[in-house]
Amino acid sequence: MTRLFANKALLQEGWRDNVRLGIDSGRIQSIEPAAKVSADDTRVGFVIPGLCNAHSHAFQRALVGHTEQRSPEGHDSFWTWRERMYELAERIDAAALTAIARQAYCEMLASGYTSVAEFHYLHRDPRNGDSDDAMFRAIVQAASESGIRLAYVPVLYERAGFHDPEPDSYQRHFAMALDTFLAHHKRAAECKGESISIGIGAHSLRAVSRDSLAAIAETAANKGVPMHLHIAEQQREVDQCMAANGRRPVRWLLENFPVAEGWCLVHATHMDFDETVALAHSGAVVVLCPSTEANLGDGLFPLHHFLKEGGRIAIGSDSHITINPFEELRWLEYGQRLATRSRNIVSLRDSHVGRELFSRVLEGGAVATGQATTGLRKGAPADLVVLSDDDPMLAGHGDESRLDALVFSGYPLPIDRVMVNGEWRVVDAMHVDRSRVRAAYVETIQSLGRT
Repeated sequence: MTRLFANKALLQEGWRDNVRLGIDSGRIQSIEPAAKVSADDTRVGFVIPGLCNAHSHAFQRALVGHTEQRSPEGHDSFWTWRERMYELAERIDAAALTAIARQAYCEMLASGYTSVAEFHYLHRDPRNGDSDDAMFRAIVQAASESGIRLAYVPVLYERAGFHDPEPDSYQRHFAMALDTFLAHHKRAAECKGESISIGIGAHSLRAVSRDSLAAIAETAANKGVPMHLHIAEQQREVDQCMAANGRRPVRWLLENFPVAEGWCLVHATHMDFDETVALAHSGAVVVLCPSTEANLGDGLFPLHHFLKEGGRIAIGSDSHITINPFEELRWLEYGQRLATRSRNIVSLRDSHVGRELFSRVLEGGAVATGQATTGLRKGAPADLVVLSDDDPMLAGHGDESRLDALVFSGYPLPIDRVMVNGEWRVVDAMHVDRSRVRAAYVETIQSLGRT
């Protein structure tokens, strides 16, 4: 058994001093606050639970920084960015996806994410079109080699839009028939294990038919797995849904499907007040991706009203403009401050914003990945982050404001070590396989050419 002696640890009941954690078989077997250090303890600084990256498109790590030049038309949006993303997707085979995803996952671990929900629709390898599982195996390999806990979420993409039943020329590369998709999900589910879980999803209302969405939702309910879906990210999508269905996207979904706990709606940016309240009352988790939503010019989620009505949230790095959970939380709050011209918006159940944000996304991330237990408690997976207790970022901060400092100090993160499933994946602030992973990533990006 591994024994960690933490100067402080963030337990279910709050910060506690001198905590010994007994870890065996990848899980926390014992917790002893107010303990005395012994010779066989590994001494560490401050220990907090690892967070879940609840929405990732790993392949888009290769696109970061390549879409920031104004187009000749002079007006850029999510839709012009999407064309560049599609062009990249066409060139990524299984080998490239392994290297890119592994780099992204190692960066996630070094920043304090210990699990990831991979929202995956690149189902076909362009070099091996006959294999429906090569890209899935690439994701599994990347997660295994990086050490991150993986929630694989295969998603269906079958059409170009509400009134376009066929995919366009780019989308044909990864579009699937429903039967083929469900067969893939069944094979993927056979690979689940201690560090791999399986969810399911649809790309968006515009990308799947109502019948297909119903079949996917039924599968999620029957298997007891999380159901993921992009929704209402762009105003154009709202307008198209109104034209096709006579309802805004979130309203239409709530009226036609049993949305409840276990549903994970990504973005949900454009909702009116009634939709916001109804979605909060449904029990679904909304996965927010502030850095990506800002980069794409999506808009701001109605966070205050949603949380006030009991809504649940998680966070994701999505297109990986930044891979830093604490920066996502910072900008989640800052967006609301800019919109309302006030401060400390998310302090609804705790006067400290950083602490409330952290606790909310810890809970929501567990739902998004289907984890029954999370946090630092007996029986939970040993997924934890060690902060350097002598780092200047944390100097002068006590138990009340320590998480505020972590969220709102825009300095290098004070992360010393990261453990997943009882194994150290980050030591001395660097991933244990950093050099090899970086070299493979650089070689892959160079081979892909200009993105």
